[in-house]
Amino acid sequence: MKKLLTTMASVLAGLTISFGALASGNVHLDHANTDINDQKSLQNGANLFMNYCSGCHSISFMRYNRIGKDLNLSDEYVEKNLMFGDQKIGEQIVSSMSKKGAETWFGTTPPDLSLVARSKGTDWIYTYLRGFYEDKSRPFGVNNHVLVNASMPDVLWKLKKIKTEEAFNNDVRDITNFLDYVGEPAKLVRVDLGYKVLGFLFILFILSYLLKKEYWKDVKYGKWRAKD
Repeated sequence: MKKLLTTMASVLAGLTISFGALASGNVHLDHANTDINDQKSLQNGANLFMNYCSGCHSISFMRYNRIGKDLNLSDEYVEKNLMFGDQKIGEQIVSSMSKKGAETWFGTTPPDLSLVARSKGTDWIYTYLRGFYEDKSRPFGVNNHVLVNASMPDVLWKLKKIKTEEAFNNDVRDITNFLDYVGEPAKLVRVDLGYKVLGFLFILFILSYLLKKEYWKDVKYGKWRAKD
């Protein structure tokens, strides 16, 4: 039994290494430098994602009203700028594209991006979205340096055309930042709470140290005597 478990562990470790090698390859990934505490970045990222990406990709782990609450956006704003169908404000964010249509146009169903930042990392997303180049042999006329022969068209081509390189990179960073938030919305609360807890522990440490000095001062100078 022990030998079997050891063998299985070795196989799983090998598969993990193999998949990691296939995923990363020799592609250089640019640093995304995202910050989920940057609310303006998240708001812009939400707008860009919903306008350029949500037609094909779902983020079904997220709801419209949760985005509004976390990003300080009113329900009216969300309904006007982030919702483009007959969805309800409390519904999950699911692409309206049918599975049959997706397979006809792309050859496969576009993946749900709820956890893409956690599975591939923000650097991968940032580099991928900026990695499209012209390739007439491909169905949509483009290919990608990060994911070769990707089925996805370059949906951000218009932004790339009308904006400066710096502005375009900032937009891609904002989309990446938004997907990082979507992958773990509680991180906004967790990080903020973490700073508060550390601050409380620091203050408690100072008070405890001063109290300890006060107690041991009496011990040191013999003010406490054992009873006979």
